[in-house]
Order: sequence, then structure tokens, then C-alpha cells
Amino acid sequence: MKLKIGVMGSALERGEADIPVKGKILAYKLGRAIANHNCIFINGACGGIPAIAAKGAREADGFLVGISPAENFHEHVHKYNFPYKEFDVIFYTGFGFKGRNVVNVSNCDAVIIVSGHMGTLNEFSIAYDEGMVVGVMQGSGGIADFVDEIIRIANKKTGATVIYDTNPHQLIKKVIKEIRKRQTEEKKLITKESSHRGCYRCR
Repeated sequence: MKLKIGVMGSALERGEADIPVKGKILAYKLGRAIANHNCIFINGACGGIPAIAAKGAREADGFLVGISPAENFHEHVHKYNFPYKEFDVIFYTGFGFKGRNVVNVSNCDAVIIVSGHMGTLNEFSIAYDEGMVVGVMQGSGGIADFVDEIIRIANKKTGATVIYDTNPHQLIKKVIKEIRKRQTEEKKLITKESSHRGCYRCR
């Protein structure tokens, strides 16, 4: 089964000019890397960093899924002014931004933080609190460059694995390796529990 990798980052609400140029470049390369590693690309179907990453994934022939805060296509395009042409599938949650963020993150095997402001911080905190695999695109600016400090201040162990790299290709490789490691450990645990239940001494 293909892995689902989410890209979380600065949208256009603050204006694209506020997004660091390096963050844009890294987002594009990250999108391509996700597609090149045969993973499903997921994001919030919005502008800014997510849209730039989506463009990279699309140009590398990836499969793209958008999770929209809108109730339907019309609202997605006309109320939020969000893109749609890059995506193979868009799910309309009707939950607004914060509700959408939960659905967005929970449908990923891992999320990667690129640049980002308040919405990205929300998505990061959801993923971290749920003990997920979280990739951090170092050098992309915004929230991504302060993740260590945020974790230190939060002072909470959740089981999350946070992976850092300045190279999009290497970051995706590390994230995939950690997801596969977790999947293997989970399968072993399920097999062990199943075997234990089948033991005649436990009946």
C-alpha cells in the first residue's frame, strides 16, 4: 500500500510575498520527492506553500489528494479561492480551517512541516500530540525553524518521531524509513497478540 505524506505550510492568507524564497524552492522539491518515492501527496488544498509543493508533485506525475475546509467545490473555489486543478481527488470537509486540519493530519502516515505560521503550528501540534512521524524541512523559515523550541516548551512526550533535514529527497527517505519501521513493529505486535490469544493455556 502506498504511503500518504502530508505537506503542511504557509498558505496565502498572509500573502505569498511573506513566504521565504528558499521555503518555496524547498516546497517544490519536496513535492517532487514525494511523487518520486511513489507516495500519495496530501495537503489542505490551499495556496502558498501547499500549492507550490502540489505543483512539484503534479509535475512529477504524483497522485494528489486535497482536504478542503469548504463544503463543496463551489465554496472551495469562490469562497476560499483555493486551487483545484493539481489534485486527483479533493475531499470537502465543511469543517473550516481548524476542523479541516484534524482531518488533514489524521489521514496521513506522516506530515512534513515547511515554513508555516499559525495554521501550520496547529497541524504540527495535532501530529505531534498524536505521536505521529513528523518531518521538518529545515531552512524553510517560519514555524519549521522553531520546532525544536516548540517541543522544548511543550515539554510533553507523545511518542512522536521528529525528523529533520535540509534536503527534501533525504528527508522523504528518512520519513519513509521511520514509517516502515513502525509498520513492521506493529505487525509483529499484532502477530504476537494473535498467537497469544490462540494459546490453549489462555483459553
